[in-house]
Amino acid sequence: MADGAAPVLDVRGLKTVFRTRGGEIHAVNDVSFTLRPGELLGVVGESGSGKSVTMMSLLRLLPAPPADIRGGTAMLNGRDLLAMTDAELRATRGARVGFVFQDPMTSLNPVFTLGNQIMEPLITHKGMTKRQAETRAVELLDLVGIPDARRRLYQYPHQFSGGMRQRVMIAIALACDPDVLIADEPTTALDVTIQAQILELVKELRQKLGMAIIWITHDLGVIAGIADRVMVMYGGQVVEQAPVKELFANPQHPYTRALLQTIPRISGERSERLKVIEGQPPILTGPLTACPFRARCEYRHDACDAANPPRRAIDGRMVGEGHDVACHWHAPAKAEMANA
Repeated sequence: MADGAAPVLDVRGLKTVFRTRGGEIHAVNDVSFTLRPGELLGVVGESGSGKSVTMMSLLRLLPAPPADIRGGTAMLNGRDLLAMTDAELRATRGARVGFVFQDPMTSLNPVFTLGNQIMEPLITHKGMTKRQAETRAVELLDLVGIPDARRRLYQYPHQFSGGMRQRVMIAIALACDPDVLIADEPTTALDVTIQAQILELVKELRQKLGMAIIWITHDLGVIAGIADRVMVMYGGQVVEQAPVKELFANPQHPYTRALLQTIPRISGERSERLKVIEGQPPILTGPLTACPFRARCEYRHDACDAANPPRRAIDGRMVGEGHDVACHWHAPAKAEMANA
């Protein structure tokens, strides 16, 4: 990671709403973050926290309607993804930003060979001839660890295992040497052995290529092993953000603490009873006017019902640069309220 380098991606105030018959669902609420060259940012939170919707909003991959991006900017090397025309965005997807989806079987087209699907972005974005694209496709399959790459280039998705299909999806995402790779829970459907292989592959590729990566997951164990920095989401917003070692050693938001307590541990001869976070995530039918975690929080007090806490830096650095948290319970927030 290039410390102090200008962000390759700078997202500010992102808001996404889904319009439904029952009303509006405020799925992403004022999300801001930065991603620097070579950095791996882990995005964690339970299902419905807004992780995937946030990242899909950046590339406008959500169907509109019902999705409606209500505000914010997403500057990719100085250009706002959210202000691009459809043609500009099509030229950016795949070329400048690669996206690896959760389920490779539904992401890969079953009626086209893998070679066709890897070669398409090379021909479209790089202007390669079919022969040049074929050579590059073989190189990419070799890069992601597919044996006998030239022969397998002409096989179909059903002829590959789940782990191999995920490797192919990574190859497609890397085809045009993007500045940013977004991986949306790419190992969730894989067994632990294959998951470990994919994670090791990502580490190797990151070291070789030096690209910036956003890794979306609900698995804190995965994040501990690969991330530089972690962004914790709940209720469609960022509730805590910190360097990975700092987050695990000194979690500040009650939700982050609760997440860490749900990780299974074995101590001594008997394992402890697995802890759970009681209650359900909020239904975001309107703008957040109170803390979204308050109904499940052991530290709840009147301020939590009165206002949604802003993110505050707790280590002297700017919000988004070091360790910050959105919580009324945290000491700096208490001091602000006492002096108000």
